[in-house]
Amino acid sequence: MPERIRVEGGHRLKGTVLVGGAKNAALPCVAAALLSPEPVTLHNVPEIADIETMFAVLEFLGASAERVAANSITVKAPEITGFSPPTDLVVKNRANFLIMGALLGRFGKAACSPPGGDVIGQRPVDVHLAGFSALGATIGREGEKFTAQTDRLTGTRIFLDYPSWLGTENLMMAACLARGHTTLVNAACEPEVECLGNLLNAMGARVRGAGQPVIEIDGVEELHGTEFTVIPDRFEAGTFAIAAGLTGGDVLIQGAAPRHMDAVIAKLREIGVLVEETESGLHARGEQDLSAASLQAFPYPGMPTDMQPPFAALLTQASGVSYIHERVFENRMLYVAELRKLGAEIITTGGTTAIVTGATQLVGTQVRALDIRAGAAVVLAALAATGYTEVRDIYHLDRGYERFEEKLTSLGAVIEREIVVS
Repeated sequence: MPERIRVEGGHRLKGTVLVGGAKNAALPCVAAALLSPEPVTLHNVPEIADIETMFAVLEFLGASAERVAANSITVKAPEITGFSPPTDLVVKNRANFLIMGALLGRFGKAACSPPGGDVIGQRPVDVHLAGFSALGATIGREGEKFTAQTDRLTGTRIFLDYPSWLGTENLMMAACLARGHTTLVNAACEPEVECLGNLLNAMGARVRGAGQPVIEIDGVEELHGTEFTVIPDRFEAGTFAIAAGLTGGDVLIQGAAPRHMDAVIAKLREIGVLVEETESGLHARGEQDLSAASLQAFPYPGMPTDMQPPFAALLTQASGVSYIHERVFENRMLYVAELRKLGAEIITTGGTTAIVTGATQLVGTQVRALDIRAGAAVVLAALAATGYTEVRDIYHLDRGYERFEEKLTSLGAVIEREIVVS
């Protein structure tokens, strides 16, 4: 049954919170386990709905994914019996499309529907398909599914029209078992791409430059099993830092990786949130007035598009006029209407720019979590609002945040989860 959360605003957050594994790193790592017939054990895998969906995809293909301990899983794919997962599973999460590169690289064939996930804009798979074709695969269409087939892929030089992180990762996986050398130019530079490269190398691949604009891959005959730890979630860490700033809080964010968060940390400091790096992560404090700022969402190392909605919530409490420009997804601004319900003075122009005037007193009301980060934005705003805020459609939060309200409650937030009866 659908659930909702009720957030009582006005409570200062204080304490220590542990950041979990990165969703956007764990999902590619789970898909990459299909490249080997041997078991692959992954640690620091978050217990979230998107991971469970990926497990279901693997099981349909004939592989298995078993939780062997808290936040640890073992994937076994000695044999694959299916190469075309059902559309109703694939559309739940865009990262499910990563099975294409893994299956094509190891078995020479794969079929998959276009990816789903958050409704934040068009996410064409042209980069993926053009890359597969350049590697020697024959690309087709069977109904709503894309197909790719080859006897064996052959390495080549590929220029990516856009530095898509999913496209980069799909081509990395496909090229690992290709014949010869592959060069990916204009590759995505996200830390999650670097994480996947490290896993592939731990499995016996020969990948150089993952996390840089040019990636070099020498194909090998086979990959073996391994044990690997997923990097921490930089978006979860940033969300808790913003929560501290919004509530005048004092939060130690253990497990965060500051080196992955340069743009976020710099902007938090500019706005007035006190952020210090510690041996174990980050220390965020909201001890001074917040000031307006401008930010633009760009591919890494720029400001992450995933952090843009949470920053909008923060800027509702900053004095002055702030400008937010979205340069990645054209529909990322859907959350604006929900913040306005809470009393935020925020408008959009052209669909990709938001203008926030603050500081405004937010007042609790009923809102929706329209996607993962939009959901985080309204919860953050609710923490700063007076009264109670009811957040519906929280399954989006469960897709991307591990025990979100539980962690916030441990810091002093007052949040209750309820079943929606009608």
